[in-house]
Amino acid sequence: MKNTDKEKKGHAALIVIIAVAIVAGVSLLPLEKLSDGIVGDFSLVSDIIHDSLKTEVEDEDPKVEIDPELAQMMKADTVASGNIVMSDSVSECIPDSIPPAVIVERTESGILPIEDYTTDGKGAYRLRQAIASGRFARIAIVGDSYIEGDIFSQNVREKLQSLYGGAGVGYVNMYSEFPGFRRSVKQSGKGWTAHIAGKKGTSREYLGLSESYFTVEGNAWSQYKGTQSLAHLSEWDVSRFLFVASASANITASINGVATAYPVSASDSVQEIRIVTPATSDFKVSVNSSAVKGLGVWLDSSAGVGVDCMSSRGFSGLTLASISEELCSQMRAFVNYDLIILEFGINAMAPNQKKFTVYSSKMAEVVEHVRKCYPESDILLMGIGDRGQKRSGVVKSMNSVPYMIDAQRQTARKTRCLFWDTRAAMGGEDAIVDWANSGRANKDYIHLTHKGGEVLAEEFVNALKLQLQ
Repeated sequence: MKNTDKEKKGHAALIVIIAVAIVAGVSLLPLEKLSDGIVGDFSLVSDIIHDSLKTEVEDEDPKVEIDPELAQMMKADTVASGNIVMSDSVSECIPDSIPPAVIVERTESGILPIEDYTTDGKGAYRLRQAIASGRFARIAIVGDSYIEGDIFSQNVREKLQSLYGGAGVGYVNMYSEFPGFRRSVKQSGKGWTAHIAGKKGTSREYLGLSESYFTVEGNAWSQYKGTQSLAHLSEWDVSRFLFVASASANITASINGVATAYPVSASDSVQEIRIVTPATSDFKVSVNSSAVKGLGVWLDSSAGVGVDCMSSRGFSGLTLASISEELCSQMRAFVNYDLIILEFGINAMAPNQKKFTVYSSKMAEVVEHVRKCYPESDILLMGIGDRGQKRSGVVKSMNSVPYMIDAQRQTARKTRCLFWDTRAAMGGEDAIVDWANSGRANKDYIHLTHKGGEVLAEEFVNALKLQLQ
């Protein structure tokens, strides 16, 4: 018995020694180098040693985490391709029939133009036609936390409405946990449950371009008031609420405090309550039926330009490939777009990553799907803004930023859409440091402040005006 116990202990010790040896061996492999930054290096020693003993020379990872869904895709691609001997360039996957990418230079007046990879070089044709004809033109800016709180998009809206007419904030969701963060509308409400793309319990059939819908808990209501913080937002002409009602229900909508009851019938299709009356005070929607799924509220004018901000924190853009084509088709009857701007990328990057072929390929699928959902819309991809990373105690541009921008540019080229180099407009390499020091960006060296959003919007609108000539 004693010998048997000793043998068991010896076997257990041997197993532990072998396991430690394997883990130590893996920690010696340059995984980050082999995978071009997709899989990080693992160090047994550094995981044991307390963080306080690490030297300042080591790179410090930014706070924003990579989209978990994308991370899984990239790891699967890394495993499938072995030691990653493939080219980093996305352009090698693009047919020769598509013209090469051309990195544009600023004009003599200092404007950084939008790069046009559209078929026949039509550019923002539909938006240009809408403005020229005098009909109401609508733009959607769909993105991540970079535009959260209507940052950047609120100033794009203000400047375009000053140039071409229009009023109102456009799209607003049914409920916000942080309504005060957004300066472009005064929003309040309760009784709504948000359902977001990619989250448990969310049904794809109710997901449109905003990637969210809202269900009712008991009695739900939402109220929207104008604001003087930016121009053209204190009043508007057209108020609409889009929804799907699986059973008959009563919905109350009020404008300037005057309420009207709207009995609605059961339908699997999108329905609209639309009030064409100058809103000088507020617009309010009240629902007491769980059969109603709220898709959103739009506060607009009957002419000019409208700009909708649709932000989803933490998203990489890939979930847009799953929005409902049927729902979007129905929503187009009430709210259509002449230009859809996709602003993503900051949640698809790891420090020192060089290979973005998986992300580019998936984003190309996103563009094509959005194009199916909105066939009458031009599409523009925004390159990521400059993003900082602390190295040896000094903040510099993250090493992976140029690689991501190249992948985004090649995605625009592959899908024949428009592209605007946000980082170049900010000033290029290490621009984020200057922007953060001057109050135009936050000290996370990623996100813009309201001040920075206004500066970037000025750059973008100037570029867009060249497309509209």
